Amino acid sequence: MKNLIYYLLILMITLVTSCNNESVDEVIPPDTPTGEENPDVPVIPDVVPNVVTTPCDFDLSNVTANSTIVLNCVLDLKGETINLPENVNFEFEGGDIIGKGKLVFKGGTIDGRLLSSKLELEGDVQLKDPIFQFFASRWEGIVEGTTTSDIAQENNFELERLMEYTKSYGAKTFQIGKFDAFFQIHYPTREFSIVHHKAIEAVNIPSDFNLVMSDDTHLRVFPGVAENERGALLAVRDAENIMIKGGNLHGDRDERAYPPGELAGQFGSHTLLINAGRNVTVDGVRFVDGSSGSLNINSIGFSFNPNTYNPTTNVTVKNCIFENSRRMSIALTEGRDIKILNNTFTNTGNPSTNSDGGEVGYAINIEATRRRDPDTGELKEFERVFDVLIKGNTETGSRGGCVSITIGQDVTVEENNFETQLVFTHTNGTKIINNTFKALSPEAKDRFAIFAADGGETAFNNLISGNTISGYDLAIATNADDTDITNNTITDCAIGLQFGKSKNSEFNDNNITTSGNAISATNSFVENVSLKRNTVNGGRFHVYFAQLNNKPEHSAFRVTLEENTFVTSKAVNFTNTSGIIFRNNTVDGGLQIGDGSNIEVSGNTKISPTDSDGIRLFGDNSAITLVNNTIFEPTGAARFVCINNNSTNPGAVTDTGNTCN
Repeated sequence: MKNLIYYLLILMITLVTSCNNESVDEVIPPDTPTGEENPDVPVIPDVVPNVVTTPCDFDLSNVTANSTIVLNCVLDLKGETINLPENVNFEFEGGDIIGKGKLVFKGGTIDGRLLSSKLELEGDVQLKDPIFQFFASRWEGIVEGTTTSDIAQENNFELERLMEYTKSYGAKTFQIGKFDAFFQIHYPTREFSIVHHKAIEAVNIPSDFNLVMSDDTHLRVFPGVAENERGALLAVRDAENIMIKGGNLHGDRDERAYPPGELAGQFGSHTLLINAGRNVTVDGVRFVDGSSGSLNINSIGFSFNPNTYNPTTNVTVKNCIFENSRRMSIALTEGRDIKILNNTFTNTGNPSTNSDGGEVGYAINIEATRRRDPDTGELKEFERVFDVLIKGNTETGSRGGCVSITIGQDVTVEENNFETQLVFTHTNGTKIINNTFKALSPEAKDRFAIFAADGGETAFNNLISGNTISGYDLAIATNADDTDITNNTITDCAIGLQFGKSKNSEFNDNNITTSGNAISATNSFVENVSLKRNTVNGGRFHVYFAQLNNKPEHSAFRVTLEENTFVTSKAVNFTNTSGIIFRNNTVDGGLQIGDGSNIEVSGNTKISPTDSDGIRLFGDNSAITLVNNTIFEPTGAARFVCINNNSTNPGAVTDTGNTCN
């Protein structure tokens, strides 16, 4: 059995490896957008709709104002510029406009299916339909398939330009159907710039705009070289009211090069970056093989500087698939009102064909940056994460775990199905509620399900409740203050609840069945902690406290076990332990106290052992009180009795009002 020290060591390793340059890089330069929900739009055909080849039998010289031109033929502009009269409308019926010409409008509309790199628009004109259908073959700046870095860079420029271009003519939705192309994202491209800003060099989606992709849409990161530290395929940068829906975003984790040594764990690119985004929805996107992770959410500036601070607000990530992300699937380092709903996370942070798993290894990593001033001790928040809902997600196979909440406030993790482990530390108002944790793989079975770690003064008012946990070596571990653990169901675990260094917490109304110790606290201290109304079935001990509160500085600390039901004949054990109040419980087994002090056993309605004494005392005890307990005579060997005071100093035990039935 692993004890709490083992799990503390795991956590320290996790926290050390999760501290990275992620947030520092994120908050320095770029800007991001946000998104809004839009109704579903029609499925895009895979072939270009401009199928008519018959030349038009008219030209535009005789067009009159307020005319509607139906393009059911091919109109050749022959390189000319045509100045149209007022309010001319172009409708689509399978035709096309060719000839590298220009149409100059004075009002009017044009069907987006007529746009191409062969046609230039000028003047006052709007698209007939706000949904623009993109076909790569109509745009000379876009090249699909395996290509060079320079062409992949042009793909980047052109796709971003086309979204801005079509938006300028009234497009609100940019639809992509069958499409497969690489995008270069790793080099600075602004004039006179030698610094790479990943949100700027990504393909940026403008404000008030929707990018809707099909299952046959594949956007790919052109593989980076060892010097390319960071990048992002798509970005929402200082923008708002954006939806990204569907499609496949491919990272470069097994195609790129990484530098040697420790830095390799931090290098790579994301497939989507939200940087100072407001009202953004990411819906049904498939993220594959991100080399630095899949989705990164952060803000611009520092939270303590209102003049430059531009936070990410109201982001929803739902119905997405995250596969084989290196490092982590979602990195959330800055933002508020974030919802992560009904997504699937598979194999985060595991080694792959040509790459290691990188740092962190958690599917969702919440880690804002903050530091204490070394002179004043003031805590300065560079970044803030708060009001986060993680609900309805499914996670399997993560190397590190499902969720890590290192620094954040008011985070709710609810109704998820997890296979690996969850950790939270420097957080307050965090709720881990109504989740299912089920260890399936050998790696998951050897770990804990939930660990509430010591977060110091900034960790308080946290809750672990209503979770169903099975198959782990340890279900729940905590050394945190002000963290309540209630109404959880634990089965098929070696250890149910393990705690230490905890204060001002309640562990109540849990149902615990284990093969080892159901409730354990060893080599530690606990103050003002209650364990009430739990139903406990331990395979070794129901409760095992050893070397707990046994130092002079902890002599006034108290732990209360009250109104619990301990089923089966296993024992409750207090060894070298101080400050226990054990009252009004029902025990289908015995109670053992050895080398204990300041222990009260009172009002227990049933202590009913079979193969042990009802209450057995041994060693050097002090200040032990046994009052008004109902003990049933052991049914096993005749040597067992109701109370067996075998202490080296029997007079230190007060025995009053107990009955032996």
